[in-house]
Amino acid sequence: MRAFLLATAAAIGLAGCTTVPAPAASVPPAQTAPMSDEDARIADLVTRMSLERKVAQLIQPQIGSFTADDMRRYRFGSYLNGGNRGPYGDEFAPASQWLRHADEMYLASVEPLAGGEPVIPTMWGTDAVHGHTNVVRATIFPHNIGLGAARDPDLVRRIGEATAVEIEVTGIDWNFSPTVAVARDDRWGRTYESYSEDPAIVAPLGAALVEGLQGRKGEADRLGAGHVIATAKHFFGDGGTDQGVDQGEVTGDIEALKAIHAAPYPATIDAGVEAIMASFNSINGVKMHGNKMLLTDVLRGELGFDGLVVGDWNGHGQVAGCTNTDCPQSLLAGLDIYMVPDDWKGLYETLIAQVRDGTIPVPVLDEAVSRILRVKLRAGLLDEFVQPSARPNAGEYQLLGSPEHRAIAREAVAKSQVLLKNDGVLPLAEGADILVAGSAADSIAQAAGGWTLTWQGGLELANAEHFPGATSIWQGLKDAAEARGGSATLSVDGTYSAKPDAAIVVFGEEPYAEFAGDRKHLGFSDEEGLGLLRKFAAEGVPTVAVFLSGRPMWMNRELNLADAFVASWLPGSEGAGVADVLTGAVPATGKLGFSWHERCD
Repeated sequence: MRAFLLATAAAIGLAGCTTVPAPAASVPPAQTAPMSDEDARIADLVTRMSLERKVAQLIQPQIGSFTADDMRRYRFGSYLNGGNRGPYGDEFAPASQWLRHADEMYLASVEPLAGGEPVIPTMWGTDAVHGHTNVVRATIFPHNIGLGAARDPDLVRRIGEATAVEIEVTGIDWNFSPTVAVARDDRWGRTYESYSEDPAIVAPLGAALVEGLQGRKGEADRLGAGHVIATAKHFFGDGGTDQGVDQGEVTGDIEALKAIHAAPYPATIDAGVEAIMASFNSINGVKMHGNKMLLTDVLRGELGFDGLVVGDWNGHGQVAGCTNTDCPQSLLAGLDIYMVPDDWKGLYETLIAQVRDGTIPVPVLDEAVSRILRVKLRAGLLDEFVQPSARPNAGEYQLLGSPEHRAIAREAVAKSQVLLKNDGVLPLAEGADILVAGSAADSIAQAAGGWTLTWQGGLELANAEHFPGATSIWQGLKDAAEARGGSATLSVDGTYSAKPDAAIVVFGEEPYAEFAGDRKHLGFSDEEGLGLLRKFAAEGVPTVAVFLSGRPMWMNRELNLADAFVASWLPGSEGAGVADVLTGAVPATGKLGFSWHERCD
């Protein structure tokens, strides 16, 4: 896009080098490009909206911090469910309650307004970053680090399609995904949200997820039934902070930084992504939520993005001179929607006052509102006022965790397994009696990682209660062994009465998300897996180490002890995909998207 703009500028310059200027009278008046039907419709809506309703389009609170009466009064342009918030105060609410809440807020947002002012429906955004994983029974796909190892854009596109359908079941409009960060320091707690340290791997996979979620550009069903609004995030540099500190500082030559960390965005823009989320981090001392040069000049000008820019959780409050309730700098820099989970009323009132006193020019406000309305128009929200429960797929609860979606997830698990070592123990022999050890073996929560039902995920989440229909790694191995004429025994501590033919040791990092996962070093210090591998080595039992993690880590001791070592990443709800690779039913084709560490500094 940039090359195109430079070429165009050069052509204009050459065209202007005439030796004899034409008479002034022969120069036709400047022509204004005709306004498109889309732009004309949006302009008409904006001219008829009150200041209060315009500002409300910029406000995105979280559920639990406002009521349906607040929605009716203020008409928020959008809202979100935070990582630990569910409808009606229940983060484990059944899908029917999510849909009920969607209806309640939508209907409050479309009640007629006085004086014929246009009604603009609200939209609900959610972090469905590896499936619609805020909702019990949803399919949990591998986190992005695993999908980067799979290197299969078509698979990622199908994951996006399945996720969009499951989101629609609960009446939600908008997904804050894909993350297209290029993680360059694995100490960062969000490394597993990155497909790879290589932007050439990240870009096509991010674009594929956008196409899966939204539909492909030019196709009739784009943003229609089976599709939701996608968000590329976090623009930009989130994976390049100094020492991998979440929300930290990124330093360096801006063009060199763009070549790595902004590189995936043109692909997502070309795929038609309708929203981009601003990053928490600073670049050379300037917070992204207040960086006009990058949010406006680069993202909109150089990259040609015409969708909306949404902030991250109170990210505007981190801008110099700002608070959560007072930050005109972000709007002036190019932000369109403030994600202000709880302090929405104060920010709403401040923004109105700042427009009235001229701190925020009306054209700036109108531009932001227009971009928001353009996305709503493209998503069909302005065409007909249809409450969420009456839309395609809504209330079709059998689609949550459907066999078809779980089959896609199982395929993704198998394709994401990376075999780092194999001294001949794999594939497991038919008829083998295997022992499955380690506390992670039967923990779907540990296999799923963060952003699963709760923000951080957590080992307190129980298989039967919180993950109905899912398959743990242990269960997948048991089913596979028995189907092949063998047996499998679960022994967390590795004890046995009869010596097994092989032992599978499943261990790894406990769940975390965002800054809670930041680490000072990459040495894996938990010794449960190490102890089990030492025990089996001493007893002459061949071993397979299955390592669950959100990043590569230093673990030479475990690698040296195991006869086979599998980087399983965070595979999610379909543990049978791991068994598919260990038994040889599916070949191990996964490739590292990140350098594996030989040392832990």
